[in-house]
Amino acid sequence: MLSRVYSCAVVGLEGVIVEVEVDYTNGLPAVVIVGLPDAAVQESRERVQTAVKNAGLNFPRHRIVVNLSPAAIRKEGPAYDLPIALGVVILAGFLPQESIEGAMFVGELSLDGVVRHTRGILPMAATARANGYKRMFVPEVDAPEAALIPNLEVFPVKSLAHLYDHLAGRQLIQPYQPSDSFLEPLFTPTDFSEIKGQDHVKRALEVAAAGGHNVLMVGSPGAGKTLIARALPGILPEMSIEESLDVTRIYSVADQLPVGTPLIKHRPFRSPHHTISHAGLVGGGNIPKPGEISLAHRGVLFLDEFPEFGTRVLEVMRQPMEDKVVTISRAKGSLTFSANFQLIAAMNPCPCGYHGDSQKPCTCAPAVVTKYQKRISGPLLDRIDIHIEVPRVDYEKLSSDRLGESSESIRKRVQTARDIQTQRYSSIRNSNIEASNIVCNADMRIGEVRQFCQLQPEGQSLMRSAMSQLNLSARAYHRILKLARTIADLAGSEEIQSPHLAEALQYRPKIMMG
Repeated sequence: MLSRVYSCAVVGLEGVIVEVEVDYTNGLPAVVIVGLPDAAVQESRERVQTAVKNAGLNFPRHRIVVNLSPAAIRKEGPAYDLPIALGVVILAGFLPQESIEGAMFVGELSLDGVVRHTRGILPMAATARANGYKRMFVPEVDAPEAALIPNLEVFPVKSLAHLYDHLAGRQLIQPYQPSDSFLEPLFTPTDFSEIKGQDHVKRALEVAAAGGHNVLMVGSPGAGKTLIARALPGILPEMSIEESLDVTRIYSVADQLPVGTPLIKHRPFRSPHHTISHAGLVGGGNIPKPGEISLAHRGVLFLDEFPEFGTRVLEVMRQPMEDKVVTISRAKGSLTFSANFQLIAAMNPCPCGYHGDSQKPCTCAPAVVTKYQKRISGPLLDRIDIHIEVPRVDYEKLSSDRLGESSESIRKRVQTARDIQTQRYSSIRNSNIEASNIVCNADMRIGEVRQFCQLQPEGQSLMRSAMSQLNLSARAYHRILKLARTIADLAGSEEIQSPHLAEALQYRPKIMMG
């Protein structure tokens, strides 16, 4: 009598239905697992045998073959423990096959039969619902995450014995009822009111937040670059439920969901150290996992000490910054991860940090300064919309008791500008599936720039002279128009006026480094 239990694998960010088939064959007692399992799946033989015994059930003394179908997809991780154990229990005659109709099972087993946390529950639950499954049995700790998917009955399972009692009709498990009282991440950004001086830098960050633009801050050590960057999340607009689910799916697959937080409501803020590897930043590994640029999806990727990052590590970001996705190719196939992040970079102007400083002289030779700045290539700088210098703050401003404008009031202006953009792009998203990722001005493609960034004759004249004087590339031209559109949105203007364009041009580097 063959038993069939349905589970799920995660490939990239998507789930794939896995059919777990369990049957007897002739031979000495053993458990054989086939269907391209990795080491963690192979080790489930020992966990399953012990867990079944400790659940008070007899493990069959036969040669048991477990097939994980489809065999072409590599199965990795311990998520198949629970469905394999259940298949053995059904095969041994303790439960009828009909008891699991229309249900999916996922979970790792400990030796005493307790069902443990499994990564990737959210995409698995979405796959279950999309494929017509009505019920899903998951580890108790993961039930809030699975319950984010509507129209799916989620059952929190404590142990194998607990599940057996439910399926046998002895002690029923109640479906999980979602609540909104889960914990929020503990990251508390600095308030803009606490940052003394640097008004023009704060303005640049407000424009960046309103349109989702990339920023490069250049300044002497201690001028406040890192502090300002860490204050940015406090003025970013709130995520929609679609964005929250999008981000949560990535964190679920990467197994980085904070404890007690099934849904990420705050925009991510990732700040990797400059010693990070290529795979750590963009994702990778034998079985590719999301990297920092995917974990920063819909949020901020802050790279401090920008030139200290490896050249190869930085250059590999060029394509994701343009396409908003990263594709990792391997011999067995390629996977695509979302990577629609906002880059905030900070750097010193030279190795000693004081090139161009008003008070402390630079000790670097001109050739050393040039070499240091050339670590960041022209094509990468071209993809950064806002280049801003962060000067040192004088004593009068530092010692002043006067607080600046609060993050809350800046955030209201940013939210208003984003609402204008949401309304502008909603009609495009409905009519064009390729435009579904356009949520802010920085996401605009050339077609949208041509449609929404029309210049008046005065603005065209200003842009023409800027193109020739600053030697702007075609990409820089379009980025300036996007930036001017954001500044106009902040001002509540339907059209891009000359002052908006002039401010956008101010954010270009005066002399292109590299």
